[in-house]
Amino acid sequence: MKAQAPTAHGQGLSTQARNLHWLLSNLVDEVPGIHSVAVVSSDGLMLLSSDPGRMEAAGRPDEHDGPGGSSADLATIVSGLGSLTNGAAKLMDGGAVKQTMVAMDEGSLFVMSISDGSLLGVHATPDCDMSVIAYHMALFVGRAGHVLTPELRTELRKSMESPQ
Repeated sequence: MKAQAPTAHGQGLSTQARNLHWLLSNLVDEVPGIHSVAVVSSDGLMLLSSDPGRMEAAGRPDEHDGPGGSSADLATIVSGLGSLTNGAAKLMDGGAVKQTMVAMDEGSLFVMSISDGSLLGVHATPDCDMSVIAYHMALFVGRAGHVLTPELRTELRKSMESPQ
């Protein structure tokens, strides 16, 4: 029997789900320059977010929110960019896409593939150390990839869909 922990919504989460939430929180808290993080399933649904409580918060972003002030925006962008780069790689016979990085005047966006087809997306500051962020993303992917079973993805989706 899996150990359960209460969520903000009063539902229990499995030990594996709690561990993934901890890994995500640790990534945001320990790596300088990260604004927000989202894990998106292969079909484009958000599984984890660094700021799920602020997903729809009053439409007013603060400095730690994702693009457009919503973690749902980050998940949408990550999913779309992942789809675009996978399509480009297929057209160019480039093999699997491992990582995509977009450098902008006012920020950076990193997208890394997770073994099950899910994607890890990070929105960071423009002056972030890209190699440090890429290293920590690779650590997250290495730790999370083997536990993202279909059952855990379903559990994470349901926890993200719960009313805030």
